[in-house]
Amino acid sequence: MYRVNDTVLYGAQGVCRITEISEKNLCGQSLEYYVLKPIDDERATIFVPVNNELASSNMRPVMSAEQIRALIETIPDADSIWIEEELVRRSRYQEILTRGDRAELIRLIKTLSLHQQTQKDKGRDLHIADKHFLKEAEKILHGEFAHVLNMKREQVVPFILEQIQIEERGRI
Repeated sequence: MYRVNDTVLYGAQGVCRITEISEKNLCGQSLEYYVLKPIDDERATIFVPVNNELASSNMRPVMSAEQIRALIETIPDADSIWIEEELVRRSRYQEILTRGDRAELIRLIKTLSLHQQTQKDKGRDLHIADKHFLKEAEKILHGEFAHVLNMKREQVVPFILEQIQIEERGRI
């Protein structure tokens, strides 16, 4: 069970702080809820029923700095998950965003970034749905990295690139 002031990753909402655990009476039934405030939008409030396994399964503790660095090390070897069939691709990528699995988010960002570059080389733009998935995956992952590593969101990509270069120099 989480506690007040814990920081969690909540699905596609990204990093949130648990501001309180309170009881609400809905439809004559009293239920206990986690009250979450997204770090990026303090005006928003998310209520997650404590005893609803499906809803609370979307809450995960944020990674540690060591876990983030270990995840960054996997980026060069991350396989592409490009799917040609658009409807299948949309469904699969939405699934990845909803689950919030960091390794899958890394693969999604890498896949869409490489595809975006390929499209750019052909004088084309990335499909609007793919742009959305890329933006949302970056929001989730970069938000968590920035929060944990105590940096601004715009510092995340340069930090990742620097860490990859350091890792690659260590392999030589």
